[in-house]
Amino acid sequence: MAVTAVRRMAMLSIATSIVTLALKFGAYFLTGSVSLWSDALEAFVNLAAGLVALGALTLAEQPADERHAYGHDKAEYFSSGVEGALILVAAIAIIWSAIERVLAPRPLEQLGLGMLIALLAAAANFATARVMLKVARQHDSITIEADAKHLLTDVWTTAGVLVGLGLVVLAPSWAILDPLMAILVALHILFTGFELLRRSADGLMDVALPAKDVKRVEALIGAELPSAASFHALRTRKAGARRFLEFHLVVPGTFSVAESHALCDRIEAALTASLAKAHVTIHVEPRETSAPHG
Repeated sequence: MAVTAVRRMAMLSIATSIVTLALKFGAYFLTGSVSLWSDALEAFVNLAAGLVALGALTLAEQPADERHAYGHDKAEYFSSGVEGALILVAAIAIIWSAIERVLAPRPLEQLGLGMLIALLAAAANFATARVMLKVARQHDSITIEADAKHLLTDVWTTAGVLVGLGLVVLAPSWAILDPLMAILVALHILFTGFELLRRSADGLMDVALPAKDVKRVEALIGAELPSAASFHALRTRKAGARRFLEFHLVVPGTFSVAESHALCDRIEAALTASLAKAHVTIHVEPRETSAPHG
């Protein structure tokens, strides 16, 4: 059920990107505005990112097999990494075009109609992004979250472009604002691209869960431990929507196998009830032979 909802969001993103791509390039061809060109180029990146996201989600939903015993969830991190790289390429292309326009100014035409078309595209992106973010939070999908945040970035950059073009309409002598707005758009999406690349790298390199989640895990384990037991060597990581938790459980040597197993079951139940899609691995060791730890 969760996979179906997430994939539906990826397809919605693709459909919206196709519509906004047509609208924004139409606005650019009508006006000749380089800032609207930058906006249209970002819509093209949105479409490419949506296609990559759909492919990654299709792969991520595949069950574990002999070669991928932990599943295929990390495919989502490749998707967000590709999207970040595409954003960086788009930003560089936008800056190049803007500099060319500064060096060779060109009159703008039919700005009113072009701005209206761009506004319609922004409204479509905003509505789609809100829906996608809700589903991303529900199903803990970094791919859909990245795609939705990219669409929201597109909305705010379009708003900035429209403000700049509005000033040009009021004062045509300020036409230099057109390429300058394009450069500002590019710098803004450069930041988004670097952030997506950072998150993708963190996921691929098995970065630990956020500190607040780790503290919650420690508290949940501690709440289930009898006074004679303890734990150490807690390790955490995240792959897609799945969280992996591993630690050593130290129990008195007098504990039977059945008692130790029951304790592990209680701890695992508490962790999986609190953390969505948590996979828990517990190594039990007797207190009498457990190595000292800090």
